[in-house]
Amino acid sequence: MGHGHDPIRVLHVDGDPEFSEAVGRFLEREDDRFDVTTAPDVSEGLASLAERDVDCIVSDYDMPGRDGLEFLEAVRSDDPDLPFILYTGKGSEAVASDAISAGVTDYLQKERGTDQYAILANRIANAVEARRYQRLFTERTRRLETLIDNLPGMVYRCRNVPDWPMETVEGEVESLSGYTARELERNEVKWGESVVHPADQAETWETIQDSLSADGTFEVTYRIVTADRTTKWVWERGRGIDEADGDPETLEGFITDVTEQKRRERELRRAREEYGALINGMNDTAWVLDIDGTILAVNDAAVETMGYSREELRSMRPHDFDIGLDEAELSELIETMPTDGIQVFETVHETKDGERIPVEISSSLIPYHGDTVVLSIARDISDRKEREEQLERFASIVSHDLRNPLNVAQGHLESAREERDSEHLEHVARAHERMAALVDDLLALSRAGARIGDVESVDLGATVDHCWQNVATANATVRTDIDRTVRADPTRLAQLLENLFRNAVEHGGDEVSITVGERPDGFYVADDGRGIAEQEREEVFRDGYSTAAEGTGFGLSIVEQVADAHGWSVTVSDSEHGGARFDVVGLESADD
Repeated sequence: MGHGHDPIRVLHVDGDPEFSEAVGRFLEREDDRFDVTTAPDVSEGLASLAERDVDCIVSDYDMPGRDGLEFLEAVRSDDPDLPFILYTGKGSEAVASDAISAGVTDYLQKERGTDQYAILANRIANAVEARRYQRLFTERTRRLETLIDNLPGMVYRCRNVPDWPMETVEGEVESLSGYTARELERNEVKWGESVVHPADQAETWETIQDSLSADGTFEVTYRIVTADRTTKWVWERGRGIDEADGDPETLEGFITDVTEQKRRERELRRAREEYGALINGMNDTAWVLDIDGTILAVNDAAVETMGYSREELRSMRPHDFDIGLDEAELSELIETMPTDGIQVFETVHETKDGERIPVEISSSLIPYHGDTVVLSIARDISDRKEREEQLERFASIVSHDLRNPLNVAQGHLESAREERDSEHLEHVARAHERMAALVDDLLALSRAGARIGDVESVDLGATVDHCWQNVATANATVRTDIDRTVRADPTRLAQLLENLFRNAVEHGGDEVSITVGERPDGFYVADDGRGIAEQEREEVFRDGYSTAAEGTGFGLSIVEQVADAHGWSVTVSDSEHGGARFDVVGLESADD
């Protein structure tokens, strides 16, 4: 028959090999868990034990050399708990007494007939299973003790009466309460009477009894007063046992210190109140968030704009209404927040009634009571977006409605030049060139805006060389002394450089010499032209301002817009050769 359990390995030691083999065959037929090995004497039995694990030993008493009791003593010196059944044909009270004294598991006398084998099989199975259960119980007890020793609190068993006298307590009893386990178990100190804070005793008792009546379990938070009169907050969870007439007579549970958690909750409430007062004076929507993205406070503008109540917003996460970010991206933004600056990005907020508002988010980390929170201000940029769309439409008009007639006029001019040569035609040609430059710059300016595309690693030196090839430079020369990779929108960076080069040629003449060099936080573009007067340096970035007859006045305005969009700044000064020098700073190196 089979029991579907683990195999039972049996070592049978008997001086009669034929009898031993017969017993082994019967045991294996009786229970397919049995795996029987035989040995003719104690020496070979001990050798067999050294070679393989055994769950039970069955041994005769009277054998050649050492007898069964000597075998038992040898086994017990190595394994005090290994099941050992003395199965002998020589029985006496003296042998049985000696076997019991030596720690035999069972004693069985050989008899005629096969019934004795069934009894032996049953005795073996019982002995092995008893040992396995004992080992399992011991292991579980060890694990439970380890768990209790490592719990941040104490486990208990107490009577379910108002003063909750303890029957057993284990764990961090003294560090939690200041009292020893012995004091509580002997009821020298009663938990409900002397430890639970007097102001919380009645309410705690009622809360626990109401919960027990509902489902037999409870969770409760209350204050205790420790042995040194310190007040702590604790959280307790337990259940009722030993019910009589439906009411539990005994409680078992766990108690842990949550004083620090309570302190944190109070600070968060204070943070909401303080930051709420601070940000309520702002016209833009403002939020204070914990570092994990939990909303701690919002201002009145956020409540009014988003259409949610203050309580609703505090229960939400930003990605619940921010359709531009998911939760993972929001976490990444907080993790990469600069500790000494402001992180700015654009997204779209969706109000409670479904309206979508484009916003520019300015977020920074600010300290509070030893912790760090995020102050995030969302500025409605709907008007700016509308202006950008209008500028884009304007750019299309400029591009289409002005370029087409200009191209026609240039075509007729070329035909007129073929018919006759006139200085008046040269004036017309220069006017056409001026108009084309104005169209190009107006188009670039209207599309520049304050936004940039994807930022990536850009080889600054290679970009300078490429841009120089795109600019009509006549006999002008450029010297590049840059070996650096920066983080930038490559298209917009090229736009900035090309406009600086055109500016140098327009104001410095066809023979101007230009140098592009590195500086620790950016680069500079300098020339040996006539320079820019100090009183004009504030004006050169203004739209339409130019001191060159051929200039449109938009090139340096575009330079400043591109720099601003990246978070850089651009300034103008004298170069070492008397010309103009433009410094672009605030760049982030791709190697940082």
